[in-house]
Amino acid sequence: MTQDSAAKFDAARAGEYARQSRIALAGYDACHELSACMLSAALGEGKPARVLVVGAGGTAGEIIACATLEPHWTFVAVDPSQPMLELARESITGAGVANRVETVLGALADVDASPTFDAAIMIGVLHHLPGDEAKHDILAQIAMRLIPGAPLVVAGNYRAYASQPLLMAAWATRWRMNGAEPQECQSKMNKILQGAEPPASEDAVFALLSGAGFEAPIRFFSSLFWGAWLARRVPEVK
Repeated sequence: MTQDSAAKFDAARAGEYARQSRIALAGYDACHELSACMLSAALGEGKPARVLVVGAGGTAGEIIACATLEPHWTFVAVDPSQPMLELARESITGAGVANRVETVLGALADVDASPTFDAAIMIGVLHHLPGDEAKHDILAQIAMRLIPGAPLVVAGNYRAYASQPLLMAAWATRWRMNGAEPQECQSKMNKILQGAEPPASEDAVFALLSGAGFEAPIRFFSSLFWGAWLARRVPEVK
């Protein structure tokens, strides 16, 4: 995530993040839990692994789910937003897994670029990055830090919001379902749209992954505009 994108995630947004995210994404916890299950299935149960978590600020749900499922995994969690990273640190400490998590306040470029990670997770980041170049860049940066064949879970919104008015209406209705008045519903939708630029389609997601050095993506979760995929770093050619 860029510093411009991170600026949206200030102290006020961090304070409401846990509740708001679970309304905005129906199946929020399920997505994090399935991400852990997919990585465990890809890596093998009970094996040690070093996992890179990009855009880790917030609930740290993906870290907690993974750490609970696989006690031999360790994590490097990076996020450019201090309020969001502090929130994640509190959640990680509360879950009792802080001794297995190194947190980095900054950009992915601040993490050593050698291929020393066995897996990576990036949830809720891609659609906040403006343009394909920024999206490709962060995926390529992840790729260079993964060993060949390593799995990546990437999740976020895809498809242009304006292209799916029925999904947008259903999204707003989800806020109403959770007690929001019409004006508040509109405010929430405006915040969702602020600065967001999702990939145009699932094919666009696959093209970004392929261009950055990943192969064989498979979608394992979806919810309105949201999708989650597992892909693998292209193996070394022998």
